[in-house]
Amino acid sequence: MKIGELARQSGLNASRIRFYEARGLLHAVVRGENGYRSYPPEALQVLRSITGAQRAGFSLEEIRKLIPADLSSWDQEELLQALRRKVIDITAMEEQLRQSRTELERLLAVIAARPADMACDDNARRVLSEVR
Repeated sequence: MKIGELARQSGLNASRIRFYEARGLLHAVVRGENGYRSYPPEALQVLRSITGAQRAGFSLEEIRKLIPADLSSWDQEELLQALRRKVIDITAMEEQLRQSRTELERLLAVIAARPADMACDDNARRVLSEVR
């Protein structure tokens, strides 16, 4: 299929499809004598896999390593390991975000606890002295 049809079916811009191709994520693209790209039917599934993986937090480099040139040679164990590693990464990010939120909430409470009779510059010093 031509890039316009692939773009329509995938919901992606043709430029995004060319970008994925240039990054080595989309394989088996054939160019006709007229220079037009022709994509095999499985290109649509590859694009859906790429966009799904991006939504799950995978970088393009990680995706490039996971998607084989020939979809029939997909290494299930390697894919499972990559997915498990990503779950561990996300869990660590969630913990970091929880800690960041806790610290921001603590800082908000410190700033909001400014005594009514305290000048702003004195309050700034008070807040800075309590920042860990």
